[in-house]
Amino acid sequence: MKNLPLIDIAVIIAYLLAMVLVGVWFSRKNKSADQFTKASGMIPGWAVGISLYATFLSSNTFLGVPGKAFGSNWNSLVFSLSMPLAAWVAVKYFVPFYRTAGGVSAYTHLEHRFGPWARTYAMVCFLLTQLARMGSIFFGIALSLQALTGYDMTTIMVVTGICIVVYTVLGGMEAVIWTEVAQGILLTFGGLLILYLILANVAGGAAAVLDIGMADQKFSLGSFAPDFVGSSFWVILLYGFFINLNNFGMDQNYVQRYHTAPSAKEAAKSVWLCVKLYIPISLLFFVIGTGLYAYYDQHPELTETIRLQAAAERLPVGTSSDEIQRFASTLVPADYGDKIMPHFMVNMIPVGLLGLVISAIMAAAMSTISSGMNASATVFTEDIYRRYIRPDSSGSQTLRVLFVATAVFGVLGIITGISMIGVKSILDVWWELSGIFAGGMLGLFLLGIISKHARNSDAIIAVIAGVLAILWMTFSYLIPEQYDYLKYPLHANMIIVVGTLVISLVGAGLARVRRFRD
Repeated sequence: MKNLPLIDIAVIIAYLLAMVLVGVWFSRKNKSADQFTKASGMIPGWAVGISLYATFLSSNTFLGVPGKAFGSNWNSLVFSLSMPLAAWVAVKYFVPFYRTAGGVSAYTHLEHRFGPWARTYAMVCFLLTQLARMGSIFFGIALSLQALTGYDMTTIMVVTGICIVVYTVLGGMEAVIWTEVAQGILLTFGGLLILYLILANVAGGAAAVLDIGMADQKFSLGSFAPDFVGSSFWVILLYGFFINLNNFGMDQNYVQRYHTAPSAKEAAKSVWLCVKLYIPISLLFFVIGTGLYAYYDQHPELTETIRLQAAAERLPVGTSSDEIQRFASTLVPADYGDKIMPHFMVNMIPVGLLGLVISAIMAAAMSTISSGMNASATVFTEDIYRRYIRPDSSGSQTLRVLFVATAVFGVLGIITGISMIGVKSILDVWWELSGIFAGGMLGLFLLGIISKHARNSDAIIAVIAGVLAILWMTFSYLIPEQYDYLKYPLHANMIIVVGTLVISLVGAGLARVRRFRD
């Protein structure tokens, strides 16, 4: 930990102030719920695409991906490789559907298909997913800034959270999108700057990074064997496809942006622009992680310092230095990978540029969190307030609810982030939680698509089966050892795959059996 120079603090304050001023600027336009949630459908497709890209490229990517590449290999890159197929499905089926349906909520149509319970179930799954996403991102930014500034992680989350809440509440979706355009450019520049500094400080440059990475198998995409127990290539590919299909097809963050574009064609272009930008930039962060591995491989004394710090944070306060050293000796790179990027930034990035890079990390976090807040508030307003509480609410009443709900979800995101303090890997915790909550939502939606004859009763039974399967897969580790045969045997990332398939196939199967009997 260290105190930031004044020039870096000034850069960060200027960035935060600029984001708040953007919210103030666009607040003049927010006179209706349509403007707040859809920017009146006047955002150009290229801006929507960069906005989607910035939402994907959160602080989980900025910090978690290099940490993952440092601690293991490039297995997680397969997640990005699955994006084009999911995007193709979204552009062909989902974007035209949502643009035709017209409703700003992604879940309204589920009520038309299966009844009010289906809309409510999907909405709850989405809100839980958003809390997990926002919490993991708040935690990621606090982890980095704590190492850079020495401030308490809770304080960091509260301060940054207040800034995000202010500009998101004031500016609405239009402010979110245009700030994300700026944030996407800034965080891309930050990543390129870090890679340059790494290669400039590794003895031997890019060739040394390549040699060290090859020697320690850091470029592996995982086993290509049909293994679904370990983190194989196929597990991450399936997980990535289902998660990205959920993102592009069911996630309110993305669906809402389809409505901000002036046409379905522009909305489709935004999806492909997001993919074209994200895949090479996600590769950049894996290269950064491997570069950091090479740098610290050449400086083992620095690695020992990080290992001791990680050990001290995991042990109770007052633990003796000898015990800390003994525990530190048991840690492997995967146990402290998330601390590598902040440590390098503290020690290797010049004054002035450090403030810019910290602003890039904050941009990565703020873009996703602000999107989540706006989307969560929209879902609450459309699927709860206007559906069950005040169906006849006026425009001004709806707008007030949107303001309040946005702020409330921001606070809940901060609380969720605080509760995650102490987790081992940012990327792991987000992937696991998103898989748990998203599986049921995607499965129900796919059931409505693949089976035109599935009825309300079929969907109810299918969702019950799917939820039971997800609960078993998630908590079977609590089963006593003598009943090990009852435990879920596959990798945790397969939860969304299995949960989605159970719901969609059970529902379709019930519909087919009933038709056969009839």
